Amino acid sequence: MRVVLDTGIFISFLISSDGPPSEAINLWLDKQFELVSSEWQLDELKRVSRYERIQKLTTPHEVGRIVNQIKNRAVMVDDLPEVDYSPDPDDNPILATAIAGKAFYLVSGDKKDLLMLERVEDIEIISVAEFVALF
Repeated sequence: MRVVLDTGIFISFLISSDGPPSEAINLWLDKQFELVSSEWQLDELKRVSRYERIQKLTTPHEVGRIVNQIKNRAVMVDDLPEVDYSPDPDDNPILATAIAGKAFYLVSGDKKDLLMLERVEDIEIISVAEFVALF
């Protein structure tokens, strides 16, 4: 099963080793599903990890380690389609990643924009708690 984890899931994982985001990452690391990502997402992860409030809660080494794990273990998609599904245009590249990677799920914590979409094309958009409960 191919899955895109929204960047916020990775940030939550870096901040805390407890809770559904950590469980989702550990399921991926245990090869329970195939992660789909893109260079766009890796760039976003690196950018967000440099926010002052995030830097206080994690280290560059931890960020680098998860970025390298994604690069080495995920299905990386390059050619992202132009999409305009989200009320927040900044969310469209993660939707494009899911579409290009033929993901079954997009897992997010974004209640305001992504989760309210529920489905885009053939991709179900679910919360991280719902996703972890599948296992």
